[in-house]
Amino acid sequence: MSETPGTATEIDFRNLREFFRDSLHQALRNQDVEVEEHTEHYVVNLLTMFARSEALFERTSEGVQLRPLALMLADAVEASSADQRERVLQRLGDVSLFTAGFFAQGFARRLVDVDYHIAMGGRAYGTLANSAPRSARGRALAGVFTELAAKFQRFVDALNEVSEMSCRHSDRDVLRLYEIWLKTGSRRAHGLLRQLGVDATVVPVAPGLN
Repeated sequence: MSETPGTATEIDFRNLREFFRDSLHQALRNQDVEVEEHTEHYVVNLLTMFARSEALFERTSEGVQLRPLALMLADAVEASSADQRERVLQRLGDVSLFTAGFFAQGFARRLVDVDYHIAMGGRAYGTLANSAPRSARGRALAGVFTELAAKFQRFVDALNEVSEMSCRHSDRDVLRLYEIWLKTGSRRAHGLLRQLGVDATVVPVAPGLN
């Protein structure tokens, strides 16, 4: 079963990296999220890389698909070396962040939802933060992984804003926003619901990331 949540809208910009840098920076400010410069730079690079479909999807005998997160986790468990394990966990975290951030609306009516991606991605980055310092590459990224694990949901909110900055919300979108808020505790979803006149008063239970 493919976990591909939808089709990305192509963004026509001459300098995609500059667009993501400016948009993410503004979204983080709007969401009142303070992050280290290295972490913000990491996420901008991630967005720029995954804007190319060949970097996000994998060619299989059944066609081009997004590898299920559970299989990525299995690959990490079965890795033959610590370095390979770290690289698989990093891709697991990166893919989870990108898909939860850019395709949250597309998860509706699927077996796996955005909260699953938030939990998987947060845990992957958290594991990397604890194990990565054993290598030179890991030591350089340990702080980034620590912050991504701790603020995963907040980054998802920021990426939601980047992807939906010009979106108009239908009745179905409103219901989906409410569902996302209930499942993840997203501050952005809650704020949008209030702007749309929805009284979101039930306290949601956000997924654990430990």
